[in-house]
Amino acid sequence: MQTAAIIVAAGRGVRAGGDIPKQFQLLIGKPVLAHTLEKFASHPGVGQIILVLSPQDDAVFSATMGDWADKLTIVAGGETRVSSVQAGLAAANEGTDAVLIHDGARPLVQHNLIDRVLAELETHPGAAPAMPVTDALWRGDGGKVSAIQSRTGLFRAQTPQGFHLDAIREANATAPQDAKDDVEIAIGAGLDVAIVEGDETNIKITHPGDFLRAARILQESVMDIRTGNGFDVHRFGDGDAVTLCGVTIPYPRGLQGHSDADVGMHAVTDAIYGALAMGDIGQHFPPSDPQWKGAASHIFLTHAAELAKENGFTLTHADVTLICEQPKIGPHAQAMRVEMARIMGIDIDRVSVKATTSERLGFTGREEGIAASATATLVKA
Repeated sequence: MQTAAIIVAAGRGVRAGGDIPKQFQLLIGKPVLAHTLEKFASHPGVGQIILVLSPQDDAVFSATMGDWADKLTIVAGGETRVSSVQAGLAAANEGTDAVLIHDGARPLVQHNLIDRVLAELETHPGAAPAMPVTDALWRGDGGKVSAIQSRTGLFRAQTPQGFHLDAIREANATAPQDAKDDVEIAIGAGLDVAIVEGDETNIKITHPGDFLRAARILQESVMDIRTGNGFDVHRFGDGDAVTLCGVTIPYPRGLQGHSDADVGMHAVTDAIYGALAMGDIGQHFPPSDPQWKGAASHIFLTHAAELAKENGFTLTHADVTLICEQPKIGPHAQAMRVEMARIMGIDIDRVSVKATTSERLGFTGREEGIAASATATLVKA
């Protein structure tokens, strides 16, 4: 089917408060209407987007929606929702088979819900999402419960409501102007409307508190949480100290490596690169390049932390375990946490430094070297 989406956004939305209609108010940095339009514009089954606006909102639309106008078919809405939908139906491109009629103030609609409506339109002239009523229902009189209302067969209506274009055009031609939605018009004209499973998060912004609720849902849905692991090993050689997690510890031997061989810092650095899916230290600082010979490892860790920021991530936690028999890490762990937190630019309570032995097993047990394992967590909201 060739499908057009009609986004109804001509209402005033006075219950939502604010100096401009709710559909143009900001929701986590973008107008509510922009979120709605993006969902339909990015859906492969939608070929045309018809935006129904009040003529008095032309200026605020241009100011808040940027370059969206050249991607839309914009029509003037009427005095009622019914007349606005009628204007949208009249603007559908020739060859359109079906329409999805959606409230502009429902910015959280998901592609899978649109998919379900479209699938039902293959076998029904109409389809609309809804959520079954699960709460107990009462009737009230004078502030008191006067009766119990059965919830059997009751649903909470949502949009988009989908219809075969010709059928809903004909139904709208004689529709009462006080109809609450397009399903009411469809069933009044004798059309079968299939009930599609709705989505609890597909809320309509109606009251001021709905903006906060919608923001929470959006932030949860777009949050990108990454976890990366790092592992490194360096063997002992000549020297009189080792540097671990940025702290120099006197010791009869040193750690050998192309850089300063800070095995703990290397593991954390690789964990951050891993969370970003951007390789490892060797790719960013090739050991074949002489400029990195003997380099301080804080250069590598700083680069990884800054790369995370450049890509919109916040480093929320880093955890490193040093695996060795000697030297003893416990007396220096706090200083290591302080130094690692400073380099990564995060609070010390987000940095963990621990140590363990390998119970005299393996190369660490024979005191031939030190290993380190690390995990880093990145979050993009």
